[in-house]
Amino acid sequence: MSRSFRARIPSLRQRTPLSIESGWLRGARRLPSENANERPDPGEISLLVIHNISLPPGRFGGGFVEQLFLNCLDCTMHPWFERLRGLRVSAHLLIDRRGRLTQFVPFGLRAWHAGESSFAGRGNCNDFSVGIELEGTDERPYTKAQYARLARVTRALMRAYPAITAERIVGHCDIAPGRKSDPGRAFDWAHYRAALAARDRAGLAGAQGEL
Repeated sequence: MSRSFRARIPSLRQRTPLSIESGWLRGARRLPSENANERPDPGEISLLVIHNISLPPGRFGGGFVEQLFLNCLDCTMHPWFERLRGLRVSAHLLIDRRGRLTQFVPFGLRAWHAGESSFAGRGNCNDFSVGIELEGTDERPYTKAQYARLARVTRALMRAYPAITAERIVGHCDIAPGRKSDPGRAFDWAHYRAALAARDRAGLAGAQGEL
């Protein structure tokens, strides 16, 4: 199963035009998850939450993250998976170690990524946020490909949903302090924010949504 998951990931070149159509990121692999529901206000998408994930912890590839989000993870495949039995979670997007994109939930729907959470005094962040999972851990450095892809996807989201501003891009640790630690100390926020700023200075408006 893991081989088939990897085989269907499309290659997204540096300057492939990016657009969001009916809540789906054009060019990303689509694996629709049932772990989603309607937003209370479908017109409000105003927060971006960055996570990390690896299954089993510290191991990359294998398709297990995708299987978890699609409710088809065989929990007998690894002892650690037993704690995931019956868990129903998802994210809008996954960016793997090579920078490849998979989308599980359209942005107009509520993915189940944040759990118990609060931002600026408002709870239930799933109601108004987009969740992006980076394949990784709190301690291991993320790849250049992941930072590059994340910056481009972020810009696309900010264009499509202007209420997502730089101040409203946070880690899971920020909205669930004490309960969650991702994306962890390995995530270089300065590098990520510099990449966003650099693209602004380069004239992103003229780039017409490049990925």
